[in-house]
Amino acid sequence: MDATKRRLVQAAIAWPAVLALPACRQEGAGPAEIAGTFFSPDEYRFVEVAAARLIPGEDNDPGALEAGVPLFIDLQLAGPYGRADRWYMEGPWADGTAQQGYQLRQTPAQLYRIAIAGIDGHCRHHFDGKAFAQLPIEDQDQILRDLEAGQIELQEIPAQAFFAVLWQNTQEGFLSDPMYGGNRGFAGWNLIGFPGPRYNYVEEITQYGKPYPLPPVGILGRDGTRLLAGA
Repeated sequence: MDATKRRLVQAAIAWPAVLALPACRQEGAGPAEIAGTFFSPDEYRFVEVAAARLIPGEDNDPGALEAGVPLFIDLQLAGPYGRADRWYMEGPWADGTAQQGYQLRQTPAQLYRIAIAGIDGHCRHHFDGKAFAQLPIEDQDQILRDLEAGQIELQEIPAQAFFAVLWQNTQEGFLSDPMYGGNRGFAGWNLIGFPGPRYNYVEEITQYGKPYPLPPVGILGRDGTRLLAGA
């Protein structure tokens, strides 16, 4: 297991997200098996590429793309989270602090749609008509750093707010139960050594300092993808 990626995920909450952007190889990555629930094809490609740069990987060392994180985000934005069904979304609208959490008038689904269009527009203006997903890896990483630093101006929304949501959703998709579309093959749980919600740990409770010997199990069992198979 790659030690750099392990540290990335274990310390994701504590470290600035910009540290999660090493110049790792990301070639030949294919699209998720199921798409189009919320995103347009171009929007979905943006999320694929951005997530792949935030948690890079490859077939034998899965990252966000291989773990199905774009699908997780797509499905979440198509549901109650994307519509902010359980959030208070009335005015007045004022600039909040970082400690106050989400303070935008847009729902998460609206936030993604506006931000992706704005970022692709910014890239086309500065990179000879190329959208974000068409840029070299080094330029993609710089765009993400600029978003995190608030150095790109987006219509209606602050760039930092979008980056924060994108980074949070990428982590959630990488570490969630596979039934929600991400963490395919338990990639995230294998990386951090989480065995999943097994029904019984009685025999292991007193085995201090010993690695847990059994593979991860999700809410839907050892495969964890029944929901996707019926999608």
